[in-house]
Amino acid sequence: MQNTQSEIGRIAGILVKDQLTNGSWDYPFETGLVSDAFMIILLRILERNDEQLIRRLTDRIISRQGPNGAWKLFHDENEGNLSLTIEAYYALLYSGLKHKDEPDMRKARSFIRSRGGLKKARMFTKMMLTITGQYSYPPIFPIPLVAVLLPPSFFASIYDLSVYARSNFIPLLLLADRKFQAIVANTPDLSDLLHTKKTQDDSSWEEFGAEGYRSIFSSIKHGAESLIDITANHHTFAEKAAEKFMLERIEPDGTLYNYFSSTFFMIIALLSLGYSKNDPVIVRAVEGLKATVCTIGGHIHIPYTTAHLWNTALISYSLQESKVQSADDCIKKANGYLLSRQHTRYGDWAIHNSKAIPGGWGFSDFNTINPDLDDTSASLRALIPKHDAFPQQKSSWMQGLSFILSMQNDDGGFPAFEKNTDKHLFTLLPIEGADTILTDPSTPDLTGRTLEFLGTYANLKKTERSMKKAVSWLLHNQRNDGSWYGRWGICYIYGTWGALTGLMAAGFPHDDRRIKKAAKWLMNIQNSDGGWGESCYSDIKKEYVPLGASTLIHTAWAVDALISQSPHATDEIDRGISFLIKNGEKEDWTTSYPAGQGLAGYVYAHYHSYRYIFPLLALSHYRRKYSD
Repeated sequence: MQNTQSEIGRIAGILVKDQLTNGSWDYPFETGLVSDAFMIILLRILERNDEQLIRRLTDRIISRQGPNGAWKLFHDENEGNLSLTIEAYYALLYSGLKHKDEPDMRKARSFIRSRGGLKKARMFTKMMLTITGQYSYPPIFPIPLVAVLLPPSFFASIYDLSVYARSNFIPLLLLADRKFQAIVANTPDLSDLLHTKKTQDDSSWEEFGAEGYRSIFSSIKHGAESLIDITANHHTFAEKAAEKFMLERIEPDGTLYNYFSSTFFMIIALLSLGYSKNDPVIVRAVEGLKATVCTIGGHIHIPYTTAHLWNTALISYSLQESKVQSADDCIKKANGYLLSRQHTRYGDWAIHNSKAIPGGWGFSDFNTINPDLDDTSASLRALIPKHDAFPQQKSSWMQGLSFILSMQNDDGGFPAFEKNTDKHLFTLLPIEGADTILTDPSTPDLTGRTLEFLGTYANLKKTERSMKKAVSWLLHNQRNDGSWYGRWGICYIYGTWGALTGLMAAGFPHDDRRIKKAAKWLMNIQNSDGGWGESCYSDIKKEYVPLGASTLIHTAWAVDALISQSPHATDEIDRGISFLIKNGEKEDWTTSYPAGQGLAGYVYAHYHSYRYIFPLLALSHYRRKYSD
């Protein structure tokens, strides 16, 4: 048995000190360099000469370049990442502050050529290169623009896509349909990085040529046209529908869904429709992106989105679990902030969940129409009625609970954003990562965390139909080695933590063979220093890949999962707790290693709040279970 009180107090003190006056926490949600590079390109396209911002973003990109000229997504990535290196190189040229003949730029160019050039870039990189004039558009795009006219009742519509895909692809469909390219006087020329001559007939989009795909494309296109009056100009209708979709989903800060990429593509799409570069909609969108700027290690970063809500919900909950009395005022302020951010507006989620009323929470400070299950359950953990300090707290809590229960998929699991948006048809499209980008299926991490909330804080019994269905889905999706895959974290440790804590909260017996199998898997991958660590390669290879080092976050997830199922403190648990106590103030590459995933092999997230939140939770749960 270990004395955890000192470390609990240290972490809680940091969190209390870092709270903003409005009750939230703005710890950075760091998403690599992609959005930094895209922001430089966007500002140059719009001819907004914000030189200080461009210079500081350029400095950050330069600071991350490796000795071989490449850039990496994560510490242990072999040599470098082709797409990221292309984006960084292109942005540096676009900035006007770097030139092709400089030694570090020649190294970057050599790396790109050695990996196959622009032709081997990732899909979103190719899309950016295409709309900025480095590629020709493909003869056929994966989804025709007229698809935006299909009603939800059709066998496939845009509302069957995930909200992430929908918000990014609708601007891109418009751009592809119009073959629009944003080229300005200072657009760099990357033709020397193409391995084939750039012509109208060679766009290097071979993945869009499969016959099976063409059949799907034709079905959607003909279906859309058959539902429209043949005398009408369906093409004009489709353009107007795409424009309306974007404008109606702009959040209060001017961005599209608070996502960087969708806002980037929206701005270029509006230019294609004839909007001025100084149009108020575009100006507000750019200002909304600029408002997300955070500072990391002396450099500024444009994150993919902000994480105020997510940070605040988790921190308030973790402080409550810690029972540190000096945090009481902090918790009250945090919960006031959370209540002010509960959604009251309907969004696209209502199309597949028409009987539900708003009541969820989103991820960032300005989300108003895009709630998600994880943020909603996290907020409700913090707002549990026994801690109510506001008149509306109990009714808000019940409204949020109702929203969560309404979002359960027909298969029994829980999605991230929208109910039953998991049509297999879309995974057949020749779009890179279609199985994770285009759909929003039930996942073990979301299902487990929702179960943990429902069982622990909503006091739902394991005999409840919703609980039984979720438990059944989780057990069916356990891997042969005992682990579960986590869609939104890295990766199998995360998924196993979510599933295991969820099953235990649902009243599953701790000595069940499937629980024991999961615990055994976690214990088998524990490092010699008592910690755990998992590589981002797990996300890419879809199998567990050890990091070769321990991180605070992976260790906290693993030890918290073991605590949830073990009646007594084991050697593995004690060693994990010891690691958290000894390394809580450590600063090295492991403390900035990504813990979240967005798109496999392309976008990973380092949550700066996680090093405090999850160790605090694990330490608090250890103390409560084995010491109190």
